[in-house]
Amino acid sequence: MAGVSGCIKYSMFIFNFLFWLCGILILGAAIWIRVNKDGQEILDPGNSVTSPYISVNILIAVGSIVMILGFLGCCGAVRESRCLLLLFFIGLLLILLLQVAAGVLGATFKSDSERILNETLYENIKLLSETDEEAQAFQEALATFQEKFKCCGLVNGAADWGNNFQQNFKSCECTSSSDSCVIYEGKNVYKQPCISFIKEAVAKHFLIVIGIAFGLVFIEVLGLVFSMVLYCQIGSK
Repeated sequence: MAGVSGCIKYSMFIFNFLFWLCGILILGAAIWIRVNKDGQEILDPGNSVTSPYISVNILIAVGSIVMILGFLGCCGAVRESRCLLLLFFIGLLLILLLQVAAGVLGATFKSDSERILNETLYENIKLLSETDEEAQAFQEALATFQEKFKCCGLVNGAADWGNNFQQNFKSCECTSSSDSCVIYEGKNVYKQPCISFIKEAVAKHFLIVIGIAFGLVFIEVLGLVFSMVLYCQIGSK
């Protein structure tokens, strides 16, 4: 450990190994959210570019970059390479700044995102009464959602299904006689539309993303401190 504190060096290595593991966990959590079907196909049946899950796609990219940076930090600590440590520091700083900028933009456009979500749901109502291939795929997704969350329709209840109600009422069918059920076109169906459940699913995923982001900020600050201390000690030996 010539000229460099063994404690600092090993601490940096262990930290970056844990940082690398964090990248794997972030990547895994983001992929799980992305493939989870609760509300995703209903919000965006065909256009992935406008999907509200785009923040999860960004998180997948962040997780991948964190893994690479963790590897660079480990190599820099073991080899006492100022170049690798500097690359690690710069990369980590850039990610931190991007996270802060994304947080500010997210807070600024929060009301806009809620408006877009509402517009998307109201726009997708028409797909329930249509018969083309895209509409059928959307209807299948909503039928699965209705069975799971015991709701019916998107915004206005069973009426959202229009002329397709009789072919799709099974997923709306309410087997109890409680206040949560209503008679529509001779069928006992759930009174509650699915819009509130869809918003809850989106909010749950959003909270997971926010929690991961805040936890990552704390880890990144520690990484910046560790890497700069080791970088300075290597330079002064």
